[in-house]
Amino acid sequence: MKLLAKLIAGIIAGIAVGGIYYLVGDGGAMGTVMEFIVRVFVTMQSVLGAFIFFTIPFIILFFIASGISKIGTGSGKVVGATLGVAYLSTLGAGLLAFAVASFVMPRITGDSEVPAEGAEIAPYLEFDIPPVMDILPALVLAFAVGIVMNILKLDLMIKFFDQGKDITEFIIEKVIIRILPFYIAGVFAGMAATGTVFDTLLVFGVVLLVAILLHWVWLTLQYTIAGSLLKQNPFKMLKTMLPAYFTALGTMSSAATIPVTLSRAKKNGIRERIADFVIPLGATIHLSGSTITIVSCSIAVMTILPEYDMPGLWEMTGVILLLGVVMIAAPGVPGGAIMAASGVLMANLGFNEAAVAFMIALYVAQDSFGTATNVTGDGAVAAIIDAYEQKLNKKS
Repeated sequence: MKLLAKLIAGIIAGIAVGGIYYLVGDGGAMGTVMEFIVRVFVTMQSVLGAFIFFTIPFIILFFIASGISKIGTGSGKVVGATLGVAYLSTLGAGLLAFAVASFVMPRITGDSEVPAEGAEIAPYLEFDIPPVMDILPALVLAFAVGIVMNILKLDLMIKFFDQGKDITEFIIEKVIIRILPFYIAGVFAGMAATGTVFDTLLVFGVVLLVAILLHWVWLTLQYTIAGSLLKQNPFKMLKTMLPAYFTALGTMSSAATIPVTLSRAKKNGIRERIADFVIPLGATIHLSGSTITIVSCSIAVMTILPEYDMPGLWEMTGVILLLGVVMIAAPGVPGGAIMAASGVLMANLGFNEAAVAFMIALYVAQDSFGTATNVTGDGAVAAIIDAYEQKLNKKS
């Protein structure tokens, strides 16, 4: 919540600085002073953005490889079923978000792009840090290494990637998360200076509302399926899981909410050994709420920025399939999932620095709601796996 407050303060500061410059123009003493301040903000965005984008391949490489290396402790059929149900839930949530956002977002903006009304503000300094590797090579390498480590149980390599993940997570939490408000302030100062910021904020407010509504639509669908399989009232099951939902709203962490999610899942009648396996694994691999938010926000960003066209169904399906994997073991810090997912958006949708900045601001604004949806949905996944395992036992 402190991060959200700081991001809001950064947005307000950026809008104030850029808005004053837009109103007074670049003439006179006041205009000269405001131009200097705006360019300082934009320079701050350029320098900090270079460092943020430099770290993205490391986030993808270490988090995905480390996460994949740890999947698969338990009965083979139960593990496979858990992975399949969690992944299908994430995919379905993303497709629902795409369908709704594709319909809603163009109507909010009048099916037109936001024009640039003023001259673009140039930074005083452009600080370019080329990434060690591109996004797609990092993604492929992470998959390859993670799968091989999982199969061969290479303890030394697993420890190396775990420690690499720890280092990267430390950088995210102690550096990137702390500089994000300044980076976002620079982005919004540049937008306000060109007169486009308020059109953008209108879309931002609507997409956040749409994402939260879709979270509850998807939770209702998940528990309807789970309740029908266990022959329980889905709304009572969902009500039982509400303490986990509200705990996640406060912690903004799936991992920190595991004890509450476990106790509520068991209260729903899910057998202990199933809950003890599925809930902790689901906290890592089941990200339906986060996917809804990222897909909804990405459509909104492509709607308001003139350089992007709306992606087709097959293109977006590929992106959603990748998101379901890329966010595996995303760091347990606010905004961690969007930092991991931004590589996919850059590689597959062509997102530039400004587009990713919007995504970060939008995602962090509702991170707690997405996390709450993830963990509450874990209870439905556990119920589905419980019903599946009982059916297997009857057959044997």
